[in-house]
Amino acid sequence: MHIVPSEDLSADGGRFEGAGHGVAISAFVVDGAPGGGPRLHMHPYAEIFVLQQGRISVTVGDETVEAEGPQVIIAPPDTPHRFTNLGPGRALMVNIHTAETMTTEWLE
Repeated sequence: MHIVPSEDLSADGGRFEGAGHGVAISAFVVDGAPGGGPRLHMHPYAEIFVLQQGRISVTVGDETVEAEGPQVIIAPPDTPHRFTNLGPGRALMVNIHTAETMTTEWLE
C-alpha cells in the first residue's frame, strides 16, 4: 500500500504522477473556483474527468457540453479538450490521466 499525503501532491492543482509510485496512471485532484479551468490542450493518452460536484462546461474535440456532478467525461487520446467551472460553487473532480507520467501539448 502507498499513501500519498496531500502535502506531497504538487502545488499546481494537486498533481499526482504514478511513475514515482509504481502505477500506470496519474491524476489531478481539482478543487476549482468559478471561472477556472485549463486552456485548450491534449495528451497522447485518454483523460477521464470524474466530476464529483459542481457545474462545468467541457469541450472535447468539436463538441461542448455542460456537465453537472456526479458525472464522468472521457477525452480520447490526441483530442483537444478543456473545461471551465460555470459556478456558482466550486468544481470538485479527479482528472485521471491514463499514463504514469503526464504529457501535455498546450494549444492556446
